[in-house]
Amino acid sequence: MVPDRRYGVTAREAGLVACHRCELVSEKDLQRCPRCNARLRSRKPQSLQRVWAWWIAGFLAYIPANLYPMLTTRQLGRESADTIIGGVIVLIEYGSVGIALIIFVASVVVPMSKFLVIALLALSIMRPSRLSQKARIHLHEVIEFVGRWSMVDVFVVALLAALVQLGAAAEVNPGPAAICFALSVAFTMLSAQAFDPRLIWDTLPAKSKMEKQA
Repeated sequence: MVPDRRYGVTAREAGLVACHRCELVSEKDLQRCPRCNARLRSRKPQSLQRVWAWWIAGFLAYIPANLYPMLTTRQLGRESADTIIGGVIVLIEYGSVGIALIIFVASVVVPMSKFLVIALLALSIMRPSRLSQKARIHLHEVIEFVGRWSMVDVFVVALLAALVQLGAAAEVNPGPAAICFALSVAFTMLSAQAFDPRLIWDTLPAKSKMEKQA
């Protein structure tokens, strides 16, 4: 039988382990990295447990982030409070469709996509998945890339609160949803970082593993 070499040989199968700090590849029998003295581990300990813990915390914080006001505005004695979706609608009514689209994507589309993809990756480790290993690796890379743009809504609120302070004429302050949204973003980023992508390659079909050892 001809071995299937589509995925090559993993570092664990070759008796090697890469340092998570400096990425030096060493023999798995070593306890410490010879370059930076970091502890060598073939896989992150309790990776999935930490992924789900941060994921649940982020999702619970995201619920009040959409229910409570993100921004409170006081203008000439009149006070108004807008949620994320309410602020998007107000921007559209004022003709700022582009800004409304950016806020909607950064505050709704990106967070929900991150929740779905992180859960999908974690579930694909726990049970068989139709997605290939390469597809899941690409999804993990996308999640890490878009994570840096998740705080756009909070940055906008902070800038408005700092710039629009005109005493009795106008005043803008962040609402309670801003704190919840920032916590949700932080928790989902920790959830994505807790995920060990090397676990994806541990889910290779048993047939392929047997063929590689043949």
